[in-house]
Amino acid sequence: MFGNYLIGLREGLEASLVVCILIAYLVKTDRRDALKPVWIGIGVAVGVALAFGAGLEFGSQELTFEAQELLGGSLSIVAVVLVTWMVFWMRRTARHLKDELHDRLDAALQVGTGALVATAFLAVGREGLETALFVWASVRASSDGTYAPLTGVLLGLLTAVLLGWLFYRGALRINLAKFFTWTGGMLVVVAAGVLAYGVHDLQEARFLDGLANKAFDVSATIPPDSWYGTLLKGVFNFQPDPTVLQVTVWALYLVPTLALFLAPIGSGPSVRVKRQKATDEKAEAEASAETA
Repeated sequence: MFGNYLIGLREGLEASLVVCILIAYLVKTDRRDALKPVWIGIGVAVGVALAFGAGLEFGSQELTFEAQELLGGSLSIVAVVLVTWMVFWMRRTARHLKDELHDRLDAALQVGTGALVATAFLAVGREGLETALFVWASVRASSDGTYAPLTGVLLGLLTAVLLGWLFYRGALRINLAKFFTWTGGMLVVVAAGVLAYGVHDLQEARFLDGLANKAFDVSATIPPDSWYGTLLKGVFNFQPDPTVLQVTVWALYLVPTLALFLAPIGSGPSVRVKRQKATDEKAEAEASAETA
């Protein structure tokens, strides 16, 4: 449940921050007339994400067992690729996210209502689709026959909405770069479990071999239905009897990805800072030419 809560919190908070930045900028610049199209774009993005998630869940139920496993395994791998790209992207751009969104919103304000709707839809929609896919894959991987995985996701999303509101009201301030670094690292661990489960699905679909080739079996020591077995499955998608291929893929993904993610990165200037610097340099050059 904790792993799914983390997914809901992390993904939901990104979307909440995007919404807060867009709304706060319009209010601060006295462009309240643009709030309606922005909210329309946000609403459409949320609706598309929910429809996508529902399509994954109910559409897969009509398939045969092997087709379900093939679809589930394939989408789990796609979800891991997307969430890995997302955590690296957010870590690199978290401190400059506000400037980039402000630039996009300024450009949309000059074009008109349709551009505002599109800007809000694209800013939130990408987060929504990624969240729907990864949540579906993670809940499927950590499902224990109860509603605990889905409950964890919903609690995470609700927490994210609350934090986003507190950010907007100025009642809460945290170092977002550090927050996304820590949660991103934990999300990489969760993603490794989802990837291993996706490989197992592909083996059950007979797309990959080695289903009977077990790396180890600690089912007697860590029963899947025990409280600690359930805890390990909920947090790390732990499986007591993984195949050799699952363990290999898990290790090959987790070790280098986590090492690269936690490695120090530079703090380059934001897009707006770069643009302002270029403008200043151009003005200085023109002034020098006039006085020459």
